Amino acid sequence: MIKKEKIVLLFPDGIGVRNYLYSDVFKGIQDDLVLFHNFDPATITTLKGQTSLSDDILIPEYKESIQEKFLRELICLSRLYYNAVSTSNPIVLTNWNWKQKTLSKSLFYKGIEKIAPFFKKYSTILKLEQRYQKAIRKNSFYDEMKVILEEMQPKAVFCSHQRGLKAAPVFAAAKDLGIPTTTVIYSWDNLHKARLALRADNYLVWSEYMKAEMALYYPEILQEQVHVTGTPQFEFYGDQTNIIEKKLFFEKYNFDPNKKIICFSGDDIKTSPDDPSYLKDIAAELTKANLQHEYQILFRKCPVDFSGRFDSVVREYSNLIKEVAPLWHCNSSKEWSAVYPSREDVKLLVSTVFYSDVVVNVGSTMAFDFAILNKPCMFINYDQENKKEKDWSVKTIYQFQHFKSMPSQDAVIWLNNKEEFVEKLTNSGYNTNEMLRWKETVIADYKNASCNIRQKI
Repeated sequence: MIKKEKIVLLFPDGIGVRNYLYSDVFKGIQDDLVLFHNFDPATITTLKGQTSLSDDILIPEYKESIQEKFLRELICLSRLYYNAVSTSNPIVLTNWNWKQKTLSKSLFYKGIEKIAPFFKKYSTILKLEQRYQKAIRKNSFYDEMKVILEEMQPKAVFCSHQRGLKAAPVFAAAKDLGIPTTTVIYSWDNLHKARLALRADNYLVWSEYMKAEMALYYPEILQEQVHVTGTPQFEFYGDQTNIIEKKLFFEKYNFDPNKKIICFSGDDIKTSPDDPSYLKDIAAELTKANLQHEYQILFRKCPVDFSGRFDSVVREYSNLIKEVAPLWHCNSSKEWSAVYPSREDVKLLVSTVFYSDVVVNVGSTMAFDFAILNKPCMFINYDQENKKEKDWSVKTIYQFQHFKSMPSQDAVIWLNNKEEFVEKLTNSGYNTNEMLRWKETVIADYKNASCNIRQKI
């Protein structure tokens, strides 16, 4: 019997599990898939039952040293300064958390903020990167991972997120052992944020646009190392078996088959702290216009939002708002890295998009999910009078660098105040061609993503 080779997989978050384990990325691969993880036993049992994982290894606890953390954060802020200048976009600096909640954190980060302006030159940033690579190799976790990898002798190591802290020393150990490594640039809004924690042999990106961004933000990484593969998360929409039968879907979530569905997709609290107020605005405007007999709202919250902040709005408009909660699991800690989706959530998400007529949110990637099925997206573009966070503004959101990829403002419908919601819902200025151009720029050839990625691992 031929001994199979092994591929090590790291998934720093639940999105990685969904996009890579539940898709066709590893379909037909003859090698053993070994998951490096810190999940609990019940989670592993579930994942093994639903995927083609061959084995799993509970990796040691990683305690980041003060030196590692200091260098990592200093690199981040120094790169943000550099990126803000190279893009002529000062909003890039809002990706840094300028306000810390505790005295110890405040002192730590103030020190970084004081010296970061002296490291804005790219040559000095690269020197910091070298020091960081040396620092992670001094951590005992690196030594432990080197022993594990040396014993396993895998043919490759793959990570689904470029900023996984634990993945940085794992990749360092693999590099020093001559094991090929591949990572994914997680999303279209990630590169300018200066959070590329690990160094790999290969970097997989969604599109040529993202490959050009790699050249801009990380010129030291050779373009031959950057591969345009697409992302498998959008492939799910091309599989008809992912659509739940209409009668089952509508009955389970109490939807009226005679009414149109408005999908409100919630962001995490940090990205959009006023989402509950926006959801309430939409429900109130529909009611005021007496359109609750023609429309209903499907509310899907961010899978890692356990705040309960939408509960009162959903209760108040229970006849209009139907919550379709993501089918994600978590342990008692409810840490975002310990939360992961079930396979059934893939079908739930695809069906949500399939049966909805429009999506409303604050600058979410869901715009592309809906665009794949030729459905419009409405971006909320006004601030609440009583904001949860004084320093937060929706105006800042749309100045983020990743929105520069938009070919024109006509790609989405802009909701500039709550009073115009009904008019824009019923007489939308949605430009299919402009959205198509934006989709092709950002997500490119998503239909062959699994195959493309499989060939690069």
